[in-house]
Amino acid sequence: MSQKKLCCINAQGEVQERVLARIQESEKNGESTVFVYNYSADELEREGFILFLRELTESVDISVFAGCYVSRLEDVKKVYYAGAKKVVLVRDALADESLIKQADTKFGEEAILVFDTTAQAVAYLSEEQSAEQVGIPECEVPFSTLKKGPDGLVPVIVQDYKTNEVLMLAYMNEEAYNCTIRTGTMTYYSRSRNELWMKGATSGHYQYVKALSVDCDNDTLLAKVKQIGAACHTGNRTCFYRDLIKTEWETEEASAILEKIYATVMDRKANPKEGSYTNYLFDKGIDKILKKCGEEATEIVIAAKNPDKSEVKYEIADFLYHVTVLMAECGLDWKDVFAELANRD
Repeated sequence: MSQKKLCCINAQGEVQERVLARIQESEKNGESTVFVYNYSADELEREGFILFLRELTESVDISVFAGCYVSRLEDVKKVYYAGAKKVVLVRDALADESLIKQADTKFGEEAILVFDTTAQAVAYLSEEQSAEQVGIPECEVPFSTLKKGPDGLVPVIVQDYKTNEVLMLAYMNEEAYNCTIRTGTMTYYSRSRNELWMKGATSGHYQYVKALSVDCDNDTLLAKVKQIGAACHTGNRTCFYRDLIKTEWETEEASAILEKIYATVMDRKANPKEGSYTNYLFDKGIDKILKKCGEEATEIVIAAKNPDKSEVKYEIADFLYHVTVLMAECGLDWKDVFAELANRD
C-alpha cells in the first residue's frame, strides 16, 4: 500500500472556495487526512474560518485536522464540533497557556495536538506524520479464492456507506479487484467496453471504499462506498430509480420518521390550521416553545424513575415533537442535527 504526506493548507487570506477545491482534490487523490489552519488573532476572521470548517467537513469525507487562534476554550469546542478530527493548538496562537490543559481535560488528549509554533506543526504533520495511508486496510482474500462466472468476473453490489442505499451493480476481474484494494477507489471491468474502468475517472463521480465484503457462497461482493456525485450514468443518485412493484407498506428509518414530522410542522407553519396545537405553539412564540421543551424534558426524567418503559417512550416522543417545533422556529432541521452527530464519532 502506498504512502503519502499529509497535506497542509494555510487558509489565512485564502479564498475559501480555493481551499475547498484543494481539499476535494486531495480526497480524489486518495489522501485520507488534511491539515487546514488559520492562526489569525482577528476574531471575525477566526469565526469565519470556523464556519468554513463546518461547510468543509460536511462536503468532504477526508479527515480534517484544524487549527486556529484560541482565545478561550469555546474556540476549541467550536473547531472540534465543526467536525475536526483533531484540533491543532499552537502556543504562539494561544491567549493563555492554561487553555491547553483545559482542552485536554474537556476533549481528551486524542482530540488535541500541541506545538510551539505553526512552522513546527506544519513540519511535523507533513514530514513526521507522512505515514497516512492511501487505500483501504490490507485485504487477505485473494481474487483467486472467489467463485467467478464463466466470463471470469465477480458481481459487486454497491451501497452508500452511510444510508445503505443500493447505488449500482458492476463487475470485477482480478485486475479491477486488486486495483480497488490498492487505491481505495472502486474500479470495475466494463463488459461492454472490455476494459478496466475506474468509477469517476471521466465523470468525477468517484466511489471511495469504506468496506468490502463477500457473501456466504464466495461469489458476490458487497462494497460500501463514499459516493461523489451520482452513481448512475443517467445522472440519478442510484441506478435503481425505477419502481416495478411497490406496496404501500414500507419500513421507515428513525431519521425518515423525524423528517416526516418536521415536514408536517413546517407545513403547519406555512399553512396555519385552525385548532392545530402546532400553530398554537408558533403563535405563542419562542418562549412558550422553550417552556414546553423544558417541561417535556422534565417529564422524561420523572418517567425514567418508574419501571414502565412505555411511559418513558411516550415522554421521549413528546419531547422530540416539541424539539422539532423548536428547530422549525430556529431555522434548523433534523439533517442539521444528524450531520452534527455524525461529526462526533
